[in-house]
Amino acid sequence: MPTRHDIRNVAIVAHVDHGKTTIVDAMLKQAGAFAAHAAESLDDRMMDSNDLEREKGITILAKNTAVKYHPKDGGDPITINIIDTPGHADFGGEVERGLSMVDAVVLLVDASEGPLPQTRFVLRKALSKRLPVILCINKTDRPDSRIDEVVNETYDLFLDLDADEDQIEFPIVYACGRDGIASLTKPEDGTVPADSENLEPFFSTILEHVPAPTYEDDAPLQAHVTNLDADNFLGRIALLRVEQGELRKGQTVAWIKRDGTVSNVRITELMMTEALTRKPAEVAGPGDICAVAGIPDIMIGETLADPENPIALPLITVDEPAISMTIGTNTSPLVGRGGTGKGADAKSAVKDRKVTARQVKDRLDRELIGNVSLRVLDTERPDAWEVQGRGELALAILVEQMRREGFEMTIGKPQVVTKQVDGKTYEPVERLTVDVPEEHMGAVTQLMGTRKGRMDNMSNHGSGWVRMEFVVPSRGLIGFRTEFLTNTRGTGIAHSIHEGHEPWFGELKTRNNGSLVADRAGAVTAFAMTNLQERGVLFTDPGTEVYEGMIVGENSRADDMDVNITKEKKLTNMRSSSADSFEAIVPPRKLSLEQSLEFCRDDECVEVTPEAVRIRKVVLDQKERGRTASRAKR
Repeated sequence: MPTRHDIRNVAIVAHVDHGKTTIVDAMLKQAGAFAAHAAESLDDRMMDSNDLEREKGITILAKNTAVKYHPKDGGDPITINIIDTPGHADFGGEVERGLSMVDAVVLLVDASEGPLPQTRFVLRKALSKRLPVILCINKTDRPDSRIDEVVNETYDLFLDLDADEDQIEFPIVYACGRDGIASLTKPEDGTVPADSENLEPFFSTILEHVPAPTYEDDAPLQAHVTNLDADNFLGRIALLRVEQGELRKGQTVAWIKRDGTVSNVRITELMMTEALTRKPAEVAGPGDICAVAGIPDIMIGETLADPENPIALPLITVDEPAISMTIGTNTSPLVGRGGTGKGADAKSAVKDRKVTARQVKDRLDRELIGNVSLRVLDTERPDAWEVQGRGELALAILVEQMRREGFEMTIGKPQVVTKQVDGKTYEPVERLTVDVPEEHMGAVTQLMGTRKGRMDNMSNHGSGWVRMEFVVPSRGLIGFRTEFLTNTRGTGIAHSIHEGHEPWFGELKTRNNGSLVADRAGAVTAFAMTNLQERGVLFTDPGTEVYEGMIVGENSRADDMDVNITKEKKLTNMRSSSADSFEAIVPPRKLSLEQSLEFCRDDECVEVTPEAVRIRKVVLDQKERGRTASRAKR
C-alpha cells in the first residue's frame, strides 16, 4: 500500500498532572513553531486555552496541534500532528475521540508516581485499538524519582492488560518536559538527562516508531469527523481525519449522518493546523487532520465520502455513563436576584440572566453536540432533566461553565447509573488508588470500610508512603474527597477509574452529620451566628440573604435542625459596662461547587447562580418537611 512519509499522527496520553501539556509546549518551541522573540513571552501550558483548564491545572478538552520537524540529515520537513488528551477518566470521551485520529500513542509516566489509574485507562484504550506505544518517563529530575521501578511497574501494567509481544516491545524515552530535554539513555534518579540538550531523541523516536499513514490508490474519499469547533464567521467547524482519497476546498461531498441518511454538501472552507493556528488550505490527503466549514448540523462520528460511492466509517463508541444528576431551572425565592439576594442592586443584571426552562434545555442540547460521553434524559418535570456523564468532575465542569455563561439552575444530588442483569441490579464500581503517609493508613482503611470498599493491593515503597488499591462502589466516592483530605491532614493523593459493574452493594451512609436549616427569610446577623456556631460549622457570612429551607451549616449531630440565623440583638435604652459582647465569630466554611454537590443528602439540592452557590432542601417549607418525616417514621 502507498505510504505518506511526510506525516505522523500521534496522541500523548497520561494520568492527570504527569506533564502532557508541558511536553507539547516544549515540542512546539523546539520545532520553531513560534518566532524566537515570541517564544520567550509565551505562557506555560499553551494548549490549555480554556479558562477552567488554566484555573484547575488539568486538560478538559482534547486538542490538536501540528509541528514541522526538520530532520538532522537534511531531508524534507515532516509534519507531526499531536493530539493532547485529558488525563482524567471523567473526560474519557475526549480520549476515545483523540485515539481515533492517530496511528500511535506516547504514554507519559511520572518518574516518581509511576502508573496510576488513568494511566491504566488510557493505555487500555490504546491497546484495544492496536496502537503502537512509546513510553516516555517524564520528570526524571524529581528528587523522589525511581526510574527503574516505574519502568518495571509499566511492564507489569502492560502484562496486566494482556498486551501481546509486539505491543510490549516498546521504546523508552527519558525526559524532563519542563526543561525541554529528552534522552534514550537512562539518567540517574533525580537528575536531568545529561547526554542531550533538547528533545531531538524524542522527535527521532516518534519518526522511527510511529507508523506513517497508509492508503489505497484511487480509493473513494472517506473522512471521519472526530471533533467540533465553532467560529463567529464560519459557523460550525468539523475537525476530521482523511482516511482515503482527497478533500478539496469548494468540493461537493456526500455527508453520511449517524442515522445512515446521505446528503450532498459543499466544503466552503478547508483549514490545516499549524502550531496553535488554523491556516487556509486547498487540499487535504490521506492521513491529514484538517478542519472544514460549510456543514451547519454535522455531528461527531459522521463521515464525509465520495458522492458517487459513499462508504460510511464506523461510528465512534464511548464507555457508558456512570454518574447522573438532575439539572433544572432555579426554583428558589432568590431567583434572578444576584449574589446577595437583594433585588435593587442586581436589577440591571437580571435581564442578562438565563433562568427559563427553554434556555437551560437549549444549552444542554448544545453541549451534546460536542460531548459524546454525555446523555440528557427527560424527567417527570418539564423544567428538569437528568444529565448522565462519566463522573462527578465532568458534570461539575459542565455546571461551572453554564453558571459562568449566566445560567441559574437547581442541581440534584449526584446518583449512580444502575443497570439490570438477569433481574438483579448492578451498580458501577471504581478502582481507587490511594497514596498516603504510613501514619494515616488506619484512618483511610476505616474510611473505605464505611464506604464498602475492599482492598485489592497494598505496597510500601520504603519512603514512608504506602500505596493502597481499593475496589469501591461509585456511590461510595460521592463526597469521599473532602473527608479523605481531612483524615490525611491534606497529604493524601487519591485517583479512581471506572472498573465495570458489580451487584448492588446495599445501603451506604456516607455523611453522618445533619444540616442546619434556616427557618425564615432574612439577612444573617453576627449575633445569631455567635449563638449558633457551637451547634456546628456555618457556611454563611453576616449580611448574607437567606430563605426558609436554605442550609446554612453542618450540624454536629446526625439529624437536621431548623435554626433562626436572622435573629437580632434586642436593644434597650439602658447601657451597662459589661453589656457588649465581643465574642469572636469563627470564619464560615466556604464550599466550592464540587464540595456542595458532595455535601448533599437525598432530600437536598444545590442552587447555582453566576454569583453564588447555595445548598437548600428540596422541600423548602418547614412544616411540610416535618409532615413527610413523621409519615416516613410511621
